[in-house]
Amino acid sequence: MSNQIGLIGVPTDVGAGVRGACLGPEALRIAGLAKALTGLGHKVSDLGDLDGPPNPDEQPGNGCRNLREVSTWCRLLRDRVTDVAGQGMTPVVLGGDHCIAMGSIAGIAKHCSASGQPLYVLWFDAHTDFNTPLSSPSGNVHGMPIAALCGRIKDSEFDLGVPTPVVDPSRINLFGIRSVDHIEKATLVDSGLKVFDMRAIDERSTFTIMREILDEVTAAKGHLHVSLDVDFLDPSIAPGVGTTVPGGVTYREAHLCMEMIAESGLMGSLDLVELNPLLDEKNKSAELLVDLTGSLFGKATLHR
Repeated sequence: MSNQIGLIGVPTDVGAGVRGACLGPEALRIAGLAKALTGLGHKVSDLGDLDGPPNPDEQPGNGCRNLREVSTWCRLLRDRVTDVAGQGMTPVVLGGDHCIAMGSIAGIAKHCSASGQPLYVLWFDAHTDFNTPLSSPSGNVHGMPIAALCGRIKDSEFDLGVPTPVVDPSRINLFGIRSVDHIEKATLVDSGLKVFDMRAIDERSTFTIMREILDEVTAAKGHLHVSLDVDFLDPSIAPGVGTTVPGGVTYREAHLCMEMIAESGLMGSLDLVELNPLLDEKNKSAELLVDLTGSLFGKATLHR
């Protein structure tokens, strides 16, 4: 992980069914993200917001809503992330809904391909996001990025501009899962993805599962991309999201995850997504997300 951080704002909610995630980047800035990271000794460059198309709020067509706009935002982000990583900075993407992870991960995949480093993804989410245009009950693309990254959706659908699968499914770990659509559940069986739902976390513990994930990346000398959806947290501590699901990860479990990642030194890129200030309580969720990001970048009670 570089101590030089590049913040990339992606103010869009084109992939979501509830408007408001487009305001997430500014909420994170107001909550003091850059100041928190600078206080930990990092050099932070706020690279501003990408300028993409507005949300037309279309009805689903061929199983997807706002497909053209989703593709445009993802290509813009793909190129920015590749450029920022190529400059030796750690790209930190401020979303925006989770569809944008197709762009950030496509961009970091290009960077990893050039550097010869295997790419691993740690996806913190209440949902598996493994729908396709044929299976999605809503047509909202923020429920499809894992399927797209695994090559389950035709290149022509999203036009990410990189070979698919963008990431080997066996190198994707989903953590915090507790809401899976019926067809998703069936297709996950032979997907190759590692899915850690809340029952697995309850039975095996956060520490054990995180240690297993991080040990695998360490052994492969891999680049770890962390994609953090606010809804992986329990809504009692993070209400500012359009897709809340009860029974999520607690405050202390979440910090343990972030602290372990920081101690591993493996994280090379990060998404912070699905923060919806319109649904938040006095910026409570944004402030928690800033706090967790601090833990990801080295904030800890004691040196270990």
